[in-house]
Amino acid sequence: MRLGLFGGSFDPVHYGHLLLAECCREQCRLDWVVFLPAANPPHKKGETLSPAEHREAMLRLAIADYELFEVSTYEIDRGGTSYTVDTLRHFRQTLPPHVDLFLLLGADMLADLPNWREAGEICRLALPVAVARSDVGEPDFSCLARIASPERIDEIRRQRVTMPAIGTSSTDLRRRAAAGQSLRFQTPRAVEEYIRSHGLYR
Repeated sequence: MRLGLFGGSFDPVHYGHLLLAECCREQCRLDWVVFLPAANPPHKKGETLSPAEHREAMLRLAIADYELFEVSTYEIDRGGTSYTVDTLRHFRQTLPPHVDLFLLLGADMLADLPNWREAGEICRLALPVAVARSDVGEPDFSCLARIASPERIDEIRRQRVTMPAIGTSSTDLRRRAAAGQSLRFQTPRAVEEYIRSHGLYR
């Protein structure tokens, strides 16, 4: 079994998130993908996130019709700062040993991975999957030299995933919602309606 773990604030989730997950599922032959909304992402300290229950609800609406995606509230339930290494340890300890873990990352996040808490342990517990977009450029795997063996880096390089460029971002959707502008075709209709009905980002 091959399980993809995709963490983030998802504030709000949009089609770029969903396409990244599906490209990884298909190209890495994953059996399913778990979305992990963070409680407090360490790289966003000082920023105010929407309440966790809203971010979780929007994720569940976005993937409701796709049985190969699911949501885990592990990081929200645990609370505090959401460190990836802690989450990976939890999944490694609770899942059967035959389940292989894959950590889904954008190419920009891969470049920052060596700065994460216990980055070497992250690479041991799960195989990072770098997603390359045509508008961002190729992932730089050389940044992993101080946290992973050459053999592990070769494995990571072989799992490189490509996806089409999508210019949608959560930051832009929040800005558009605050200005009363349309979110149509940038996030699933159910998420768009949820944002409107709950007055999020106003």
